Amino acid sequence: MTLLKGRFRWVLIIWIFVLSATAYLDRVNISIAGQFLQKELGLDNTQLGWVFSAFVLGYALFQAPAGRLADLLGPRKSLTGATIWWGVFSVLTAIVSKGMAGALAILIGIRFLLGVGEAIMYPSSNRLVSRWIPIKERGKANGIIFAGVGAGAGVAPPLITYIMTQYGWRVSFVISAVIGVAVGLVWYLLSRDEPGQHPGVDEEEASYIRTGIATSGDAAKGESLSWSTIFGSRNVLLLTFSYASFGYTAYIFFTWFFIYLNQVRGLDLKSSALYSILPFLSMAAGSIIGGWVSDKVTKQYGRWAGRCLVGAIAMALSATLVALATQVADARVASVVLAGGAFGIYLAQSSFWSVSADIGTRSAGSLSGVMNMGNQLAGAVTASLTPWIGGQFGWSASFQVAAAFCAAGAAAWLLVNPEIQLGSPAADARTLGAKSPAIAR
Repeated sequence: MTLLKGRFRWVLIIWIFVLSATAYLDRVNISIAGQFLQKELGLDNTQLGWVFSAFVLGYALFQAPAGRLADLLGPRKSLTGATIWWGVFSVLTAIVSKGMAGALAILIGIRFLLGVGEAIMYPSSNRLVSRWIPIKERGKANGIIFAGVGAGAGVAPPLITYIMTQYGWRVSFVISAVIGVAVGLVWYLLSRDEPGQHPGVDEEEASYIRTGIATSGDAAKGESLSWSTIFGSRNVLLLTFSYASFGYTAYIFFTWFFIYLNQVRGLDLKSSALYSILPFLSMAAGSIIGGWVSDKVTKQYGRWAGRCLVGAIAMALSATLVALATQVADARVASVVLAGGAFGIYLAQSSFWSVSADIGTRSAGSLSGVMNMGNQLAGAVTASLTPWIGGQFGWSASFQVAAAFCAAGAAAWLLVNPEIQLGSPAADARTLGAKSPAIAR
């Protein structure tokens, strides 16, 4: 315990990284197994897109309710229950067969319900960050958490491909389920909702955490913010729009990238599995580096520069690289350029969640659930719209649309004011009409 003295909060952050990676393994495995499902169930690309979208739709629609549930139950119980839910519906995915009446509808329903269960993952993690991590460390904390996205999605292609080729696609879903339940049980034993509840946290660390968390006005009283306060906030609407543009771009990698490399760019199965790892490794690196940069810039120049300006620059970089990749003829080089786009967009990831934790305080789960709902609804659109655009106008157009949306999200970041907590007198008076700090100066 000596090594953990004063640092136990980082143990919890690292284990949320593991939970994050597991969640993305559970959701991305179907994009790798998608071709095998298509053959066995007789699905075309449009029908497979419906299956992809069903997960994202369930995930999106239940973000706000899941965020409220995370605020009420706390991250310990909510994340433990979630991992069990993921396991059940991953196994049910493996049971679907061609001989079932309405197999496609059953598969769509199962994936929708899996999405419902996964909806609580990041609102819960944000609730924990808001109570355990001082404001000046939230960029790094969120960077580590969302590196799990790249880690889980990056592990999925080689792992799922190996399991499928050796044992069949169904076994890959069962193994994903077992991993998820095991990780969830460790989380329950390891975590607590508040620093003061945990025997592993000494008074020095508890005091450091308390003094590092801003508490002002009504937001400090521990009351849940009303939905009208959350949805009426200019900051929340801007964050939600920008995160929707983020999600539209990111979900191309999570749903169609593997199939794009294999079927459109002509790479064989093993090469597709190898090159499809690159964006997810880039996402993991981008999350960590972006969080570190965000905290450094915040410390020196303030929260608007460290969170908002960093987020805007990162998303603009991503938009540029995703658009440029469509002009590259070689499939392998295009994969590298697109991986750069994935790196760019994930440089902005910690900014979204740090700002939502800062301004949401004890209702950080609810606020971030609303923000992430926009992200996931856009992702549901991506899953179904991408192959349609590709069929009508070519796959280059699919990526160019994503790049344009990403650029609009970068512009929205410049209008966000991260300094005012929702529910405080200052927010009540100024949030809906406030100018960004940069514009005000």
